[in-house]
Amino acid sequence: MTTDNIDNKFSTGSSDYAEILRHAVAVIEHARTEIARHINGNVSTAYWEIGQMLHERKIESGYGDSVIRRLSADLKERYPKMGVSPRQLWNMKKFYERYAGHDEKVLRSVALLPWSHNLLLLNKGFNDETTLYYAQETVAKGWNRDLLLNAIKLNMYEAQALTRVDNNFDRTLPAEQAQYANEVFSSSYNLGFLGVTSPILELELEDRLVKAITRFLMELGNGFTFIGNQHVLEYNGKESKVDMLFFHRGLRCLVAVDLKIGAFKPEYAGKMNYYLSLLDRLERGADENHSIGIILCAEKDRVEVELALEDMGKPIGVADYQLIVPKEKLQKVLADEIKAFSEEKENKEILQHGHSKNKSAYIRFQ
Repeated sequence: MTTDNIDNKFSTGSSDYAEILRHAVAVIEHARTEIARHINGNVSTAYWEIGQMLHERKIESGYGDSVIRRLSADLKERYPKMGVSPRQLWNMKKFYERYAGHDEKVLRSVALLPWSHNLLLLNKGFNDETTLYYAQETVAKGWNRDLLLNAIKLNMYEAQALTRVDNNFDRTLPAEQAQYANEVFSSSYNLGFLGVTSPILELELEDRLVKAITRFLMELGNGFTFIGNQHVLEYNGKESKVDMLFFHRGLRCLVAVDLKIGAFKPEYAGKMNYYLSLLDRLERGADENHSIGIILCAEKDRVEVELALEDMGKPIGVADYQLIVPKEKLQKVLADEIKAFSEEKENKEILQHGHSKNKSAYIRFQ
């Protein structure tokens, strides 16, 4: 269909345009009858349906501008307090196209938000997970638009994501130990100290971690003791190998780490569950707690992790890792190194100066 034909089809005097206007009026009228009970939800629903109608009728910027301007003018005449500008109508279309066919949970959450909040989230271009977080927090905490904007500027989603741990500790460990385990294990680890600049195999990654075990232990945190890598577990005539095995003094348990160079897969959880059963049966001491497993992978989908761990009977956590040191952390490392070098140099000079003074005194005494 040519642009001229489209213009004629949607010309403001055509029957097609009259149908568009009737549809928009019907949607708004229906929403107005419900608005006293569920203001935000029904306004979002009305805007959603208008956006859907514009999408389905293929109203696009350019040839559709005249239609949108006329629709805006006619709706303003009927609903002068509603403020349906051409820009708002385009936003309604954008709103529908952004969320159509997406996770139902996200749709339900954004439907509860005021339109100004939805526009803010829409213009930020967030993915579903980030949008869901800010939408749920807004509803739960009653944020106005300014508070939502401040939360976004503070990167609250990223901040809480770093402290969140993907595990089943609460279901598989006693409450006190589960709380401690959540404090011990992180949801993400930085392996930038390995100096990886090109793709590597899992065994090479493991080999580098073993060679840099002191740095890896520092990244894991206090309390870890390294037992070994490719730790062999023999049972029922079969042999299994744990990539890396640690013991944590505070938790009083063995910690198995399974390294993956790719994204998390659900079958990794079953494999780790089996390793932990073997460790508890073959190597756990009488005074020790149940072994804990950590699957360390390049990336993870939180929903997939949650489903994979849902029916696992052993305590398992899934963490991702970074192979590049973030700029802020690199700056701190460099600053610490410079400071340590300066202090070491100063101490040497003090020692040398002291040694010279002692030598002079000895000569004078002679």
